[in-house]
Amino acid sequence: MLEACTITDLGCVRGNNEDYCQVETELGLYVLADGMGGAKAGECASRLAVETVVEMVRSADFRDSQALLAAVEEANRRVWAAGQSDSSLEGMGTTLVAALETADGLDIASVGDSRAYLLDSNGLHPITDDQTWVNEVGRPLGLDEQTLRRHPMRHVLTMAIGANGPLTVNCYSVAIESGSLALICSDGLHGVVEAEELQRILAAGRNGAQLDDICRQLVEAAKAAGGPDNVTVILLRKAA
Repeated sequence: MLEACTITDLGCVRGNNEDYCQVETELGLYVLADGMGGAKAGECASRLAVETVVEMVRSADFRDSQALLAAVEEANRRVWAAGQSDSSLEGMGTTLVAALETADGLDIASVGDSRAYLLDSNGLHPITDDQTWVNEVGRPLGLDEQTLRRHPMRHVLTMAIGANGPLTVNCYSVAIESGSLALICSDGLHGVVEAEELQRILAAGRNGAQLDDICRQLVEAAKAAGGPDNVTVILLRKAA
């Protein structure tokens, strides 16, 4: 079983928290969502998506990658249906990252631009790919990173839970060696803190630092960078 810690914070600008996460250690399940939509719609979307994934995995006959995928697809159906049935929630959606423990590591399902990273003996590297205009259109067009940081489409998602149309879920399987850390986070962290700084903070975890201390440092780094969005972190460590 992986050691786990989670933290969520409003950040420095937002008046409400549209991020939601659950750590279900008995299931080996870790789920994070970053909602969007007017009024309270973003909060509703993220909570509904996460709770649906947890419910579906808990009730599955087999807890495996197929059960995880089915849970994410059901979350999409429920969020979309809720938006259709209540005009105040119309257009709501959410990103989602769900990770399920396996014998060797994690199976991960991802929609949107919340991310999962792995820090191991080879350094920090992303597990997930963003489903965004920047990643799927801007970079393939050859736009440089400086241009992409200022581009008016830089915040546009190409896929979200609850959006109208076919759902594409990115799925990954990653092995985790002893002493390695997995980081799952909303873009309130990775959108403002550079990868080098993330690696510097996380490195203490490979040297035995408490996970809750590292989680707090990650949130403080995001807030020191302006904290323009909610910040949510799930941190996992495999015992050495």
